[in-house]
Amino acid sequence: MEKPGGGLRGSARRVQEALHAAGVLLKVVELPESTRTAAEAARAVGCEVGQIAKSLVFRGRQSGRAILIVASGAHRVDEGKVSAQIGEPLQIAPPDFVRAETGFAIGGVPPLGHTKPLATYIDRALLQHEVIWAAAGTPHAVFRLRPEDLIAITGGEVIEVA
Repeated sequence: MEKPGGGLRGSARRVQEALHAAGVLLKVVELPESTRTAAEAARAVGCEVGQIAKSLVFRGRQSGRAILIVASGAHRVDEGKVSAQIGEPLQIAPPDFVRAETGFAIGGVPPLGHTKPLATYIDRALLQHEVIWAAAGTPHAVFRLRPEDLIAITGGEVIEVA
């Protein structure tokens, strides 16, 4: 049997290994086009922007903890709405905090495989799609999955984010 992540490099390999460890048969693909933004990712894989599951890291203003919001690419996260649902005000996390908490740089943060456990919340809008695409560790790597897979592999709570 081929080793998980065979042929992938660096962070994309780590994401493939995390998917394998989560017990799902999902495959990371590296693309020549950038997938750094939701619009770029949608163009690269040929889907609607709303099918992109973008992983955004926030910091709790009171706790200082990292909070992962996996949002539809079609949505801007309403920090006030999310704060009211999770019980803590949020602020967008700076790049150094994101890397320290996840092990990944902004533009390639996946929904799993982080160096530290993260409180995770999933945009309810992603559930309306049969297939979604998520970042896989680099600005050129993604993987295809179903919304129910996203919930299972992250243990995330589904909320309204926009």
